[in-house]
Amino acid sequence: MPVLTTPSLLLDLHCSHCGQTHSAFEAQTLSTCCHAPLLCRYALHENTVSKADLLTRPATLWRYREILPVLQAENQVSLGEGWTPLLSVNRLATQYGMKHLTLKDEGLNPTGSFKARGLSMAISKAKENGARGCIIPTAGNAGVAMAAYCARAGMEAVVVMPRHTPDAFKDECLAYHARLILVDGLINDCAASVRELNPDGRYFDVSTLKEPYRIEGKKTMGYEIAEQLNWQLPDVIMYPTGGGTGLIGIWKAFDEMKQLGWLAPDQPLPRMVAVQSEECSPVVDTFLGKQPNSKNYVGKPTLAKGLAVQLHIGEPLMLNVLKESKGTALAVSEEDMVGGVKEICRQEGIFVAPEGGAIWAATKKLLHQGWIRPEEHVLLLNTGSCQKYADNMQGKW
Repeated sequence: MPVLTTPSLLLDLHCSHCGQTHSAFEAQTLSTCCHAPLLCRYALHENTVSKADLLTRPATLWRYREILPVLQAENQVSLGEGWTPLLSVNRLATQYGMKHLTLKDEGLNPTGSFKARGLSMAISKAKENGARGCIIPTAGNAGVAMAAYCARAGMEAVVVMPRHTPDAFKDECLAYHARLILVDGLINDCAASVRELNPDGRYFDVSTLKEPYRIEGKKTMGYEIAEQLNWQLPDVIMYPTGGGTGLIGIWKAFDEMKQLGWLAPDQPLPRMVAVQSEECSPVVDTFLGKQPNSKNYVGKPTLAKGLAVQLHIGEPLMLNVLKESKGTALAVSEEDMVGGVKEICRQEGIFVAPEGGAIWAATKKLLHQGWIRPEEHVLLLNTGSCQKYADNMQGKW
């Protein structure tokens, strides 16, 4: 076992399906027992790390280093990701009769999306485990982030992306000197190509939830939300759901913070809302009982590239989050998504991605239905910047 040179509390990995433990000190993909996602487990108990310890730390996700999986500081591959602003959205709140509406703007991360969090962690661990190159199927932002962090780490990068992805995503991958492969279809078709391209495992596969560490980067959104709100959580979190890593990660963070004593044991947790596009809504359809699971779901392309995920290896984990949090799932039309982008841009000056437009459209629906009450604190989690979608948004303003 490596000597810890940073105070990581990492203990082991456990299968998300049956709980069987796996070593956290060698490269891992899916669990060997159930072929399910592996989750990190830490030696957590009250006062192991205190909230006061955070006060003098850098404003990046690495401020939570004890509850992150990187063991040696020299393996941290960072571009300053995390600690994105939590903004009051007062004009829209007033317009719709809401008391407390905030937006966490993940578009201000390096590479322009929340994918920087997960890929920073995954590439850091790949480096720590001796990988020389990584491969990823992507709808856009994850591939860009992996290419950037691989460049930062001096590692090879292979990005497999749908051909219809906006050119801005492709160009940025090429700028980082990634090998870019274009595929007809959606991200699931890209995943099939990754398996064909990497039969001998030369490249470490950092596909969503097929390695244990992207979720650890994404969970820091939950830690930041709590810390930025002085350890008082919102009533509802609106989350645009593609692969679902962030949804699962945020919920994991809340559980860890209770174990650490950062949140009271009886503190109410937010109701989590998974938002998808009507063009690709597998998790919504399963949640609503329209299908037993997403295994045979066939989706269509959507303006919100991050939502175009048909088959969800993390679907059981996502459904569990919605159940435990007493949350819900819903899909919005492409038209309402564009309307949401325009409204946030014009009323609040925030250039949200189509995924951000989707969650605002969904918020209005739930408010109208009475599922969200006007007095509740609602947090919108915008996952990226609209800059890369500019070509697709032409003529829509």
